[in-house]
Amino acid sequence: MPNTAGCSKRTRVVVLSGVLALAGAVVAGCGGGARDGGQVPGAGPHPQAARSGRVSVVYETGTVAPQDRQVVALIRKSGVLERSADWVNRTLTLPHDLVVKVTSEVPRGVTDAVTQPDGRTIFVPPPFLAEIEKALADVVKTVERPAALTASQYNTDGLTVLSTEFIFGHEMGHALQRQLQLANLGLEEDAADGFASFYTVNEVGPGPSLAAAVLFDEIARKEGTPTLEAMSSDHPITQQRAYNFLCYLYGSDPKQYRRSLVDSGYLPKTRAPLCPQAWAMLDYGWWTQLQPHFSPAFKARGDGEQKKAHARLVAETQALAERIDEIRSSQ
Repeated sequence: MPNTAGCSKRTRVVVLSGVLALAGAVVAGCGGGARDGGQVPGAGPHPQAARSGRVSVVYETGTVAPQDRQVVALIRKSGVLERSADWVNRTLTLPHDLVVKVTSEVPRGVTDAVTQPDGRTIFVPPPFLAEIEKALADVVKTVERPAALTASQYNTDGLTVLSTEFIFGHEMGHALQRQLQLANLGLEEDAADGFASFYTVNEVGPGPSLAAAVLFDEIARKEGTPTLEAMSSDHPITQQRAYNFLCYLYGSDPKQYRRSLVDSGYLPKTRAPLCPQAWAMLDYGWWTQLQPHFSPAFKARGDGEQKKAHARLVAETQALAERIDEIRSSQ
């Protein structure tokens, strides 16, 4: 996207972002904020000893290049990685420890956030975070702010924090699939995106989904026409992923998001009617997949969430059946 600083900002269709002011808010996780340097899990003045089946977040600050330190500090201060780790620690029983490393010392060939095949390590390279920040800085500078967002919401730091939370949810989805050996009915990348939506919509709110949609819309614009490699990838086409994020979010609460997503044109009206049932299926699917692995402390609540999700799926499927002819005729 060309830099139009100093010029009148252009307006183009870009998927909406509902940014929450997370930057600057510290969310304790895995015993508190991570310690500087080294590879010691836990944080604060009294880090906890590593325990089997626990998720910990480690910031290897000594490996971070000077140009990447600001964005790493932003993500660390926000606590979004720790928030996801805490949720898993409270909710699930893992067979193995999972260490999340924010580090430049990554396996050869790794350039973005990645989960190792055994699901026991997630690498988050600082240059990858810097790339996210740069892309979103371009959006803020060159794309007219949607009227639904306040000036305080539409800023580089807020979008960076929230989109990183969603992307980390994707990697956590991979880790859970691999550690728990969950059965997929489709591509693992689709399931990982689904977990990111499932976790963030249920536990955080709309911000991460919307910010991720903004980011992926910008990435898709810069990618241009999809190549053979993009179309044959195990990941969906980038722009399609942005619409999937919005569809699940809208489907989770159509009344709340109709005006900001559908009526405003960010989620096509041909897709929107399918989203409530799609969300219900995703929500029920993940609660059901995770149910055998609920921690003792979470089991009663988790069983209740799974039961509610099933009832909603039944209702949304019936509602879809009743309006399917109308939906088909409008497409």
